[in-house]
Amino acid sequence: MIADWLTSSAGAARPGGTAKAELLELELAECTLPPREGRTESGHGEPGAAGNRVSEAPTRPVMRAVDPPAESGPAGGAPADPFPDGGGNLPGSSGEHLLQHAYDTVKRARRFYDEQVLDHLNPRMKEFVAKTDLAFIATADSHGECDSSLRAGPPGFIAVLGDRHLAYPEYRGNGVMASLGNISENPHVGMLLVDFVTELIGLHVNGKARILEDADLRAIHPGLPAEFERGRKPERWVVVQVEEAYIHCRKHIPRMEPVPRNRAWGSDDAKRKGGDYFAAKGTPRPWHDTQPQRG
Repeated sequence: MIADWLTSSAGAARPGGTAKAELLELELAECTLPPREGRTESGHGEPGAAGNRVSEAPTRPVMRAVDPPAESGPAGGAPADPFPDGGGNLPGSSGEHLLQHAYDTVKRARRFYDEQVLDHLNPRMKEFVAKTDLAFIATADSHGECDSSLRAGPPGFIAVLGDRHLAYPEYRGNGVMASLGNISENPHVGMLLVDFVTELIGLHVNGKARILEDADLRAIHPGLPAEFERGRKPERWVVVQVEEAYIHCRKHIPRMEPVPRNRAWGSDDAKRKGGDYFAAKGTPRPWHDTQPQRG
């Protein structure tokens, strides 16, 4: 079952696939968000150093009663959670709860948690995912540096694997691997699925992700989509274990209307892909500076 390997780092639970063993190690990595001081000039820390990934998931700050919020948080700078011990299982972060107290929104936030936030996908959410053709993906690396990206496809390109798992495909792209690279260091992801055309509504899905080669996931879920636009086929999939699922209200979602357009699928032609639209080409980059920095 998907849940067995998603929540386990045991060797026996690792997918086979065609990737090299060291890449599978990266694909199944979890990280405790080490402090930036642990990084070397290359940005990755020495082998075996504390700055590298570790196998255990990060622990939440200790919950404690603070009203008004005045105590400092646990070591590492995380704020102390202002809710008493009885509220320790509420969704959201300690900082989120802290600001609810500071800005007097506790009652509104608690009502939203109680009425709208689930730890799984209910039937209507699964129907929405199965119809969506667009999602925004938020990731962060092991130091918390963020990236957001767009994923799109025909309705149903995001596969619902059950109440607590969904998967979206990764196609051949620019080769940077920004989102997948972040997931290899830090499995926490945020997804926002939006219907701009008919329902004008959105769905947030937050959870933990793992990367699987296309053949490996199909071996577990043979019912994955097999028909893709213009022969476009996934190279791999990101499987997300759902931890939070909740609505994004329609009040500020604009209505859009899809129109026909010609697409250059599979093209590496820069002009067809947008060219240098933002006039970035030729601009000096700090990573092009070969001169040693002087203090």
